[in-house]
Amino acid sequence: MTMWVFGYGSLLWNPGFPVAHSKLATLHGYARSFCMSSIHHRGTEDKPGLVLALDEVMDAHCQGLALAVEPGHEDKTLAELRERELVSSAYLERMLDVELDDGSVVNAVTYVIDPDHVQYCGGMELERQAQIIAQAVGGRGPNTEYLYNTAQHLTEIGLSDPDLDWLSDRVRVLSA
Repeated sequence: MTMWVFGYGSLLWNPGFPVAHSKLATLHGYARSFCMSSIHHRGTEDKPGLVLALDEVMDAHCQGLALAVEPGHEDKTLAELRERELVSSAYLERMLDVELDDGSVVNAVTYVIDPDHVQYCGGMELERQAQIIAQAVGGRGPNTEYLYNTAQHLTEIGLSDPDLDWLSDRVRVLSA
């Protein structure tokens, strides 16, 4: 049985595990947004950055990739994903149904935001997000790199996210 992981942010361009194949996919009931303060990977406790998370929103959907884990790597992949994604418990690990672009549905490991966690910052204006992203740096590098890579990879796989496109353009101006 194939282990699937839903990628909507950095997993698009840096899965960190062997991917057998990937397919365009849609997760219903969640929206991708910069709704999580990053105090480890893309910011610090003194100067938090922002990372993408899936915020549960009725009638919303998020397009991304369903990533099939290379057979034989399931246990190691899950352990490494948990170490990476659950570093501060702001994400919740869920097994959620995602719809593939051919209409079929697979159950995928998915990381969603805990809206009760202290790092949750949903509803922030895009301009404020841009100001934070333009300046933050964490253990995995500049917050700008995270934004640019995610927006670029969404474009490369034929998906659009108008908020990420706007943020990319605005952060480039702020960072110049």
